[in-house]
Amino acid sequence: MSKPRKICAVITARPSYSRVKTALQAIKEHPMLELQLVVAGSALLDRYGNALHFIEKDGFTINEKVFMVLEGENKTAMAKTTGLGVMELSNVFYNLQPDAVLTIADRFETIATSIAAAYQNIPLIHLQGGEVTGNIDEKVRHANTKLADIHFVTSEDAKERVIKMGENPEAVYNTGCPSIDIAAEVKDAPFLDFDPIERYGGVGGSFKADQQYLVVMQHPVTTEYHQAKEDVLKTLRVIDALKIPTYWFWPNVDAGADGTSNGIRSYREKHNPQHIRFFKNMEPNDFLKLLVNSACLIGNSSVGIRECSFLGVPVVNIGTRQNRRLRGNNVIDVTYKEAAIKLAIEQQLEQPRNTPSDVYGSGNSGKRIAEILAEAPLSFHKTITY
Repeated sequence: MSKPRKICAVITARPSYSRVKTALQAIKEHPMLELQLVVAGSALLDRYGNALHFIEKDGFTINEKVFMVLEGENKTAMAKTTGLGVMELSNVFYNLQPDAVLTIADRFETIATSIAAAYQNIPLIHLQGGEVTGNIDEKVRHANTKLADIHFVTSEDAKERVIKMGENPEAVYNTGCPSIDIAAEVKDAPFLDFDPIERYGGVGGSFKADQQYLVVMQHPVTTEYHQAKEDVLKTLRVIDALKIPTYWFWPNVDAGADGTSNGIRSYREKHNPQHIRFFKNMEPNDFLKLLVNSACLIGNSSVGIRECSFLGVPVVNIGTRQNRRLRGNNVIDVTYKEAAIKLAIEQQLEQPRNTPSDVYGSGNSGKRIAEILAEAPLSFHKTITY
């Protein structure tokens, strides 16, 4: 009997964990696979919703921790953070000697994982390639695709795009998104069985989730980072004027995150809105339970495009961060104009619940990924179609 394949997954940020959690569990449980887990970047930092506690609570053993985030939240800090990541992760992979490395999606620092693996001839697995968004994330995503050997995409549209980029069709698998696996569990048991404020604390107003409420997740756009503070202030003014209880989540660590954070802090100190509660993080299942029971998600998170589509949650998507990404009929796209944001929220609150869509999968992605990793070749020749 051959030895289990060692699959090294690198989690670099809070949202990445929910994107891959069920795949990690399936890899861990598969008899022919051995999971190596590296937690790095902002996933280790309290100010961005440290994911370490949730990962350990779920029973995963962490093989290495990589501290690599430079302060600054600007484009130069992003570049230097990525450079540090390449150096640190190169040592990690040298020591762990994995049979393959798994990198996730399109966050700026994920390219460090890809370079550190590919330059050492370690087969690279990329999750969520082939999608388009229109900013630096899309460039990183496509760069990861070209460095990767195996591609686990989330839709037929993405699969077709990866193959057109010159990747071997035999190495491209439409598995759906593992985050939809968690959404499927929540869809089967959607009752909000906890008080968000009692369980997670947060700061701001105090209210109960047994009434109509909103959820906001607004991140800076890396190619528009200088506008981040004013962009979030516009959303804050709209939400404040509506006076609907709102659970608001802290931004990711991207260029412009300081502007978004400063905008939130300054508005909170000046206006002290008692119907808004601010949080850094929640466990993936709890967060989706909060979402599925909400009246609407507002902001620019990919959660609105993926999980909310599957759950039928109404979404107001603001700005360009999710440009061109495949979406369901649950989304209304608007600019940063306050009147447009307010009108879209009011429209979503008046409309009946959306029909759920399985455009990003049906809930069995993690298990399928593990099965493929146990059996498929880990390296393929590229198919050049230029």
